[in-house]
Amino acid sequence: MSGYRVKRVEALIKEALSPLLIRDYQDEASGLLTVTRVEITADLRTARVHVSVFGAADPAAALERLAQKAGALRKAVASRVKLKYNPELVFVLDLGAEHEARIDALLERAKTS
Repeated sequence: MSGYRVKRVEALIKEALSPLLIRDYQDEASGLLTVTRVEITADLRTARVHVSVFGAADPAAALERLAQKAGALRKAVASRVKLKYNPELVFVLDLGAEHEARIDALLERAKTS
């Protein structure tokens, strides 16, 4: 399987999932949900969906709610992205923004010292 095909499928899944999360699954309890990236296996059977959660008291709980609704999301993605095999969606919390903020704060503190 070529790397180009995998990257294209990752982009298609991300493009299909992003509006679904905003429109159907985002509420005050879950905060702002954003799909930051999708990693799919070479056989296109499993997709790890990295999600950032802003404004939720418990991001892990929001991620758990997504995991419970993974079947419905998988079906919705299948209706938008036509593939031979509909990949299983595994949601993972993306802590990239928090890491960036921590690094920025450390750099600022190093500058002032």
